[in-house]
Amino acid sequence: MKVVKKIIIGMLTGANVVTVALMLFVGYSDRLNPATFPLLALAGMLFPFFAVANLLFVPLWVVVKWKRLWIPVAGLVLAYVPIRTYIPINFNDDPPDDCLTVVSYNTCGFGGNWKYDHAVDTVADYLRRVDADIVCLQEDHGGKGGSGFDKLKELYPYNDTTHIFKNDKALNAIGIHTRYPIIRKERIEYDSKSNASIAYYLLRGDDTLLVINNHLESTHLTENERSGYKDVLRGEVPREEAEGRMLGIFEKLSQQMVKRAPEAEAVSRYVASHRQYPAIVCGDFNDTPISYARHTVAKNLTDCFVTAGCGLGLSYNRKGFNLRIDHMMCSSEWVPVSCVVDDKIDASDHYPLVCRLKKADNP
Repeated sequence: MKVVKKIIIGMLTGANVVTVALMLFVGYSDRLNPATFPLLALAGMLFPFFAVANLLFVPLWVVVKWKRLWIPVAGLVLAYVPIRTYIPINFNDDPPDDCLTVVSYNTCGFGGNWKYDHAVDTVADYLRRVDADIVCLQEDHGGKGGSGFDKLKELYPYNDTTHIFKNDKALNAIGIHTRYPIIRKERIEYDSKSNASIAYYLLRGDDTLLVINNHLESTHLTENERSGYKDVLRGEVPREEAEGRMLGIFEKLSQQMVKRAPEAEAVSRYVASHRQYPAIVCGDFNDTPISYARHTVAKNLTDCFVTAGCGLGLSYNRKGFNLRIDHMMCSSEWVPVSCVVDDKIDASDHYPLVCRLKKADNP
């Protein structure tokens, strides 16, 4: 009996060590460039599964052999950075009145998420209530029930949008609506047919703010692919067919992550070369918290949700694809005091990210 117990404990110990190793590998995989390691592009998406698996060893060792408890605990300590990045826990006081409020929101072309006939009014009413100083929108074009861009001109004195074209057809638009005069704007150079990053220079008092609004490369999953993925999750597809569908989806997601890598690098270089300006970088990154794109853009910046948010912050609300893919970062001139993914407004397939920043005492 003792021999059997020893073998079982040995197997469990090995399983826990392997789980910790895999958790650390996928947790820090956002340092690996997908263009160089395309097969590892999706590794970060597996992090929560390994983190939970490692966590389950804690009560197991408490019951079976408490002296082995150090293994999952050490794993959690070593994985502190990716854990905090993926699911930060912050308890913040009410933000001071002089905070800068910034919203990043992919409006899905003001299409209403199939729920609202007057989506333009729904989005505008929401933004009126939030009363932000700067609103950065992705897919800032079209509108169900009117023109979204024209409607927001009723809320803000300074408005601009850049349309991204392919074959003379607008596929996307990156826009800003703000209380502050727009001095100039500049499109950050990288190769993409339907996505872009726009740098806006705003005059706030005597300061010039650099606000970069991003819509990095989309996943380009078709509705059939999304529907097929959900069928697999529901167990409605035979095993062999399910494996084929999932392999196709994973391959496509990996390809788009490879495309996002140079886009994120271009944004990071732009921020680094304009350090003289207090910067806010936000938008729809189409990538998870543990991803090369988010990690690259966040270099030398503060991730507002990681610093001042709480929980998973799932910003993409399509069932089966619930992820945090919308992000906001700021330079050292700012201190995030609150950051919320507001799931109370469902007029898009994204939830807005609302962050409040105060000026740093000693930037």
